[in-house]
Amino acid sequence: MRRSFTLVDVLLLLALFIDAPWAIRGNSHCQWGNPAVIRPHSVAITEFGAVGDGVTLNTKAFQNAIFYLNSFADKGGAKLFVPAGQWLTGSFDLISHLTLWLDKDAIILGSTNSDDWPVIDSLPSYGRGRELPGRRHKSLIYGRNLTDVIITGDNGTIDGQGSIWWNWFRNETLDYTRPHLVELMNTTGVVISNLTFLNSPFWTIHPVYCSQVIVQNVTILAPLDSPNTDGIDPDSSDDVCIEDCYISTGDDIIAIKSGWDEYGTSYARPSKNITIRGLVGQTTSAGIAIGSEMSGGVSEVHAENLTFYNSTTGIRIKTAPGRGGYVRNIYISNMSLTDVKTAIRFTGQYGDHPDESYDPKALPLIERITIDDVTGQNVKYAGLLEGLEGDTFLDICLSNINLSVTSKSPWNCSYIQGYSEAVSPEICEPLRETIIPDHYSGCYYPSHHLQSSSNETEVLDCLGKFMVA
Repeated sequence: MRRSFTLVDVLLLLALFIDAPWAIRGNSHCQWGNPAVIRPHSVAITEFGAVGDGVTLNTKAFQNAIFYLNSFADKGGAKLFVPAGQWLTGSFDLISHLTLWLDKDAIILGSTNSDDWPVIDSLPSYGRGRELPGRRHKSLIYGRNLTDVIITGDNGTIDGQGSIWWNWFRNETLDYTRPHLVELMNTTGVVISNLTFLNSPFWTIHPVYCSQVIVQNVTILAPLDSPNTDGIDPDSSDDVCIEDCYISTGDDIIAIKSGWDEYGTSYARPSKNITIRGLVGQTTSAGIAIGSEMSGGVSEVHAENLTFYNSTTGIRIKTAPGRGGYVRNIYISNMSLTDVKTAIRFTGQYGDHPDESYDPKALPLIERITIDDVTGQNVKYAGLLEGLEGDTFLDICLSNINLSVTSKSPWNCSYIQGYSEAVSPEICEPLRETIIPDHYSGCYYPSHHLQSSSNETEVLDCLGKFMVA
C-alpha cells in the first residue's frame, strides 16, 4: 500500500533530523569552553603574600603567583584562587591554560595610582590610543597571545575604581588613553563568566584579535554618567558568544568594532560570527552598537532576546566617510524596549578620525541588516536611519515591529533602501516595499545547516523514499 506524504509530513520529519546529535546549529560556537574545567594545579593568592585589606598593594603577589603557575601550563594548566577580601592591585598579565577564580566575597580592586597601570603600545588596528595620540594604559587584567583562559568564580567582583580616571578625562589631564578593565589580545579560547564588573576606567571587557570567546552570566555596572564605560566590546574578533548578561553603563552595552579608518583597513581583521542573547540593560547610549570603528568589517551578527530600558537607543550602526570596511549580514530579533528615545538608529556621519591620513573617499558598505520582532513602550522615535549620499545603506529589512511612539514624526530616513512587513507606526517611504513575496531573498536571515556527513546523505535518501512511498 502506497502512502502519500504532505509537505507538513516532510517538515515534521526534517525537524526530527535537525534535532539529531549530528545536526549543527548556527549558534554551536556558543558551546565552547567550560568554566568548571578542573585544573590539576591550584594555589591561592595568599600563598604569595597578598593581603586582602583593600589597602595593601598586591600587584607583585599576582605577578609572582602567575609566574609560578606558568610552569604548569603544559601539565594541564593551573588555577589561581582569590578568596574573600579586598585585593588592591595594579595591572597584571594572565597566561595560557589558566583559571582565575574569585570567591563570592572576593573583590579585586584596581589601584587609583595611574603608575600602577603601565603604558603600552597602541593597537595596530587603531594606529594610536583611542582617546589621545600615542600609547595607552594597560588594562587591569591583561593577556596576549594566549590559549585557554578562564576568568570566573562564584559571582566575585572586579572593581576598576574608575572615578579617578573619569575625572582626569573630564578635566583633560590624561597623558595617555585610559585603560580597560579586562583586555585579551590575540587569544583563542576565552571564557569570562559568573562575575560582577564595576566602574571600569574605560571599556569594561575588550577581546581584541581573539577567537572562540564566551562571556556568560556577568553583571557589568558603572554610573550612567561615566564616560565611555562600554560593557563588552568584541573587536576584530570572531566566534564570540555573549549571553545572559545584565549591563548598566555610561556608554554602549555591547559595541562591536574592527579597527579605525586606514589602520583598521590595513590590519584587515573583521569581527564575525557573533551571537548575543539574553541581554538586559540600560545606558545613555545604545543597547547594541556596531562601530563606529568598523574599518576591518563586521558580519554574521545574530542577536536575540534583548531587553533595554531607560536608554538612548536600542540598536545603532555608526560609521563615517573614511571608515571603509563593511557591516553586513546582521540579524536582530525579539527585542523589547521601554523608555528608550530611539528604537533603531543608523548614522552615516559619526565619529572622529585617528589622524589626517584617512581617505575621505573610503566609504563603508552597509547591507543586509534585518531587525525582526520588536516591541516598545514610551519610545520617542521609531527610527532615525541616515545613510550617506552616494553610499546608500542597502537591503535594510524591518518586520513585526510594534512601537508605542510619542513623536509625531516617528521615522526619519535618508539614503536608505530596503523592505518591511508589519511595522507600526507606518514605516518611511524608502522601506515600504514588502518583504514577502518578492524580496525575502534580499533580506538576511541566519540559516541552520546540517553537518556535511554520511548521515546527511542517509537523511536525504530517506526523505526521497518517503516522498515516493
